[in-house]
Amino acid sequence: MPRPDSPEFGTTFDLAKIVQEMHGEAEYTHDHGHAARTIVRADDLRVVLIAIRAGAHIAEHVAQATVAIQVLSGRVRIRLPRLARQHEDRFEELCPGRLLAMEGGLAHSVEALEESALLLTLGWRERAAA
Repeated sequence: MPRPDSPEFGTTFDLAKIVQEMHGEAEYTHDHGHAARTIVRADDLRVVLIAIRAGAHIAEHVAQATVAIQVLSGRVRIRLPRLARQHEDRFEELCPGRLLAMEGGLAHSVEALEESALLLTLGWRERAAA
């Protein structure tokens, strides 16, 4: 797997080409139905590209940093916790042109309604060494 690039001198990415490569990875084709690749890793930023097959799920998890989820292709449904005075979890359906921003610590899960590609942008703070 390629190492993430540093944005130090400016870096461009062919996201469609990377997604096509990911479609051949075992995690996508056989295992979980999705593959993820960190394409930018900096002290204050992470950018992760995710390819996910139609019908596949990413189980509930929590991002430790503020995150923005942008759909590049396809359509996904994000399950989020209920808001005050609601009795059920809420769902946001995302397609190209829509963006979901979430504060760190918010539990969520993802379901691909179609074969999809997502771009995650995470604010990041390097943790001090213990």
